[in-house]
Formats: sequence, C-alpha cells, structure tokens
Amino acid sequence: MSNLGTRVGEVALSSPVLTAAGTSGYGDELAGYGDLATLGAVVTKSLAAYSWEGNPAPRVAAWGEHMLNAVGLSGPGVSAWRERELTRLRERGATVVASVWGRSVADFADAIEQMRGAEVVAIEVNVSCPNLEDRSRMFAHSATATAEVVGACRQADVPLWVKLSPNTPDLIEIAGAALDAGADAIVLVNTLLGLIIDVETRRPALGNGGGGLSGPGLHPVALRAVYECRAAMPKVPIVGVGGVSSGEDAVAMIMAGADAVEVGTATFADPRAPWRVQRQLGDWLVRHGCASLEEIKGAAHG
Repeated sequence: MSNLGTRVGEVALSSPVLTAAGTSGYGDELAGYGDLATLGAVVTKSLAAYSWEGNPAPRVAAWGEHMLNAVGLSGPGVSAWRERELTRLRERGATVVASVWGRSVADFADAIEQMRGAEVVAIEVNVSCPNLEDRSRMFAHSATATAEVVGACRQADVPLWVKLSPNTPDLIEIAGAALDAGADAIVLVNTLLGLIIDVETRRPALGNGGGGLSGPGLHPVALRAVYECRAAMPKVPIVGVGGVSSGEDAVAMIMAGADAVEVGTATFADPRAPWRVQRQLGDWLVRHGCASLEEIKGAAHG
C-alpha cells in the first residue's frame, strides 16, 4: 500500500483528495456515501459574513458531461454554519477547510473574523467573485484587488488558501500578488465563464444569464494553470481543482505540481466520486511501484 499523506504548506493531510467548494454542501451531506474522515478534507461551500439568497432560478444547467452554474454563492453565513454544519462535520471526524467570499474587501475581513476559533485546518479565500467596489469585476482578475483581499484576511488564525480564476491572462502575476500579501497556498482553478442558450425558449438557460462552466473540459485548463504556476513558483503550496473525475486525473494534477486535488462536479453525477478518485489514485501508485506521492509530485517538470 502506498502512502497517500501530503502537505499543503504547514497543513498535513492524510490524503491529497479533497472535496471542492460548492459541490458537496456545507456540512455532512456526503456522509451517506462514504466516511468523511478518510478524505484529505471537506471543503465547504463558500460562506459570507451574512446569509445570502444567491441568483434567481434556474441556477444550474447541464451541457453534456459539463455543468454551468450561476448559484450566486447562496448560503447561511459563517455564524449559522458554525452553529449547525461545522458541528456535524466534526462529529464525523472530518478535516475541514472553510471557504469564504465577500462582495467587498470589508466583507472578506468580516467573514474571517467570524471564522476565528473555528475547528478548521485552513480557510479557502474565494476571490473569484464580483467586487462591488470595482464595477463588479472579479477580485481574482486583478493583482491589486486580490492582494487587498488577502491582506484583509491575514488576521485569520489558520493558513489562508486563495482560490484563483482561470479567466485571466495574468494568473501568475495575480498568484504572486496573493502570496506576497500573505497567502499560504493557492488553489487553481475556479470555473470558466460560459453561457448556454435554450434553443426552445430562445433565452439563456440560467436565470442569471451566464455562469461558471465546470466538468471534464475544465481539466486541461486547470492542469495548465497548475503546471505554469509550479514552474514559476517551485516552492509554493498548490491545490489543483477542475475536472478531476478519476484517479488518473488526480495523478496528472499532482505530476503538474499540485500538492493536493479537489473533486467537484464529478460528485453531482456520482456522490462517491471523492472516495473513488482516492482509491484509484492509490491503485495507480501501487501499480507503478510508487511508495508515496512524493515520487510523482511535479514529475511533469522533468
């Protein structure tokens, strides 16, 4: 049996396979399909400092194997989540990474303050959301805005992982800005901007118009992001996410330079996907005579 243990900076994980924010709920929703304690971590749906209703329905549309969503980051807020969902996760023995978002820099700071003292191993800062202080441009599309958010979150008492967007040609610059501002790791990547037209109604399929595209087609995009950031920043902790639906997808992410991977959209079709990917990853290592993940981390860089 191979050792699946890994580290994302100072955070030690028993497995490199995590759930992805927005795809497995806020708490123990997947507990009926597998033991949450055996995954590297459960990453929560993104939480704001306040409750938020999100976008108008319909919020999700299928496109072949892919999904387009415009859920709009609906949620109960950090305080309500800590009272109900975090307790359930801890009772299941899960390792928890909490994801937070905000509409302004102050919103992020608020969410971090409310998260203080929570039993989580890291906070994933989702800067891939609209910045109402900059004409709704995404924070993650600007090195300056990303750095401002990270700077405002530095009062967190656990490591900060910053989740970035693939919808920019300046990804490496923005990743560097996040790290310079105090991020402990980068998470690559969030969804691609997309649109589906319902040809019967002649209207966009989502109530909000466009949305974020995820699924298998995102995988090569995420791989390139991980590969290029690892090449530019050899020592930076990286979590890869995007289109991971098999053990081989996870192997490819790790070879590209990821220290851990998140399984997201695959969970909608198969709620056992995180455990299946983890098992397949372990089987691949055994078949290839690898005693640990360290033997393949960054292998694609030669």
